[in-house]
Parts: sequence; C-alpha cells; structure tokens
Amino acid sequence: MTKSAREAEWARWMRAAMGGDAVAYRQFLTSVAPHVRAVARSRCRSFGASESDAEDVVQEALLAIHLKRGTWDETRPIGPWVSAIARNKLIDVLRRRGRHASVPIDDVVETLAAEEPTTEISGRDIGKLLARLKTRQREIVQSISINGDSIRETAGRLQMTETAVRVALHRALKALGALYRGGACEN
Repeated sequence: MTKSAREAEWARWMRAAMGGDAVAYRQFLTSVAPHVRAVARSRCRSFGASESDAEDVVQEALLAIHLKRGTWDETRPIGPWVSAIARNKLIDVLRRRGRHASVPIDDVVETLAAEEPTTEISGRDIGKLLARLKTRQREIVQSISINGDSIRETAGRLQMTETAVRVALHRALKALGALYRGGACEN
C-alpha cells in the first residue's frame, strides 16, 4: 500500500471515528500504531535511546492522538499530523531521559505551513458563493469562518453536536471551493 493510500485510509477511519464509529477508531489506531512504532524505534536508535524508550514514545503518541483527535483539521492530510505528534513525544521522552534532541528540518518540512497562494475575491463575490450554500451550511460558515465563533459556540447556538458542525463545515468549505473553481461568483 502506498503512503498516500495508507494516509487516505487513516483519514477515512478518523472521520468515521469522529462521527462516533468505534470500530473505525479501533481500525485507525491499529493501523497507525505500527507506523508510529517503526518511526519511534528508528529515531530512538539514531539518538542512542533504548527499545523501552521507543515503546514509551509509542504509548505516549497513541495517547496524545486519542486526546487530541479533535484538533485534526479534516481538510489537511492526517499523516503529517500523526508524525508531528510522534515527533513531539519522542522529544519529550528524550528530554526526560536527559538527552538533547534536535530534529532535522527535512523531518518536519511536510508539517510546516506553506504560504497559500492568494487570489483576491470581493465581499460581493463571497456573498454570491455563500448564497449558493444550503441554509445550515451558510450559517455554520458565517459563524466560524466569518464571525470567528468557535465550533462549540456554533454547535450550541444551532443545537448540533460539535462533530456534526465540523462535518457540515468541512462539506460547506468543499462546496464553496467547487463553486469558486467552477466560476460561480463570475455570474
């Protein structure tokens, strides 16, 4: 299985898990654990750390993934998110053991935010695009992306679960992107 196919599968399972699918979440963790373990073992060897240090990294990384799963941005690849958590837990373990760790830039370059190309779009065009969304999607996009409300605040006001708001926001943004690329604001 290719790296991109593996990460697409992880993302699919994580999305389902965030929607409450416990079986998908178990599949996600079962699939991610060997990857995290391989990375931890390799890195621990390169820093002269023990096998037990590597297992500590794996356990801490899996726990952090569990606790921080709500922070994963579904619009971004999941692989760099998992790798960043594993890398941070490796550094934590090495620091606790009295080792100083430096991480080569090549290991983190894919997790660094790239500057997005910008194209100007007028407020009128934004209004046209938003008007093409379903009412609930429009309310969510306006609340979170325009007004700056949190997912929790939006969910409370619209009487939805936070997960449902995240899913609706993701779908709305995807629809907006398709409308924009299709020239919907040029009409």
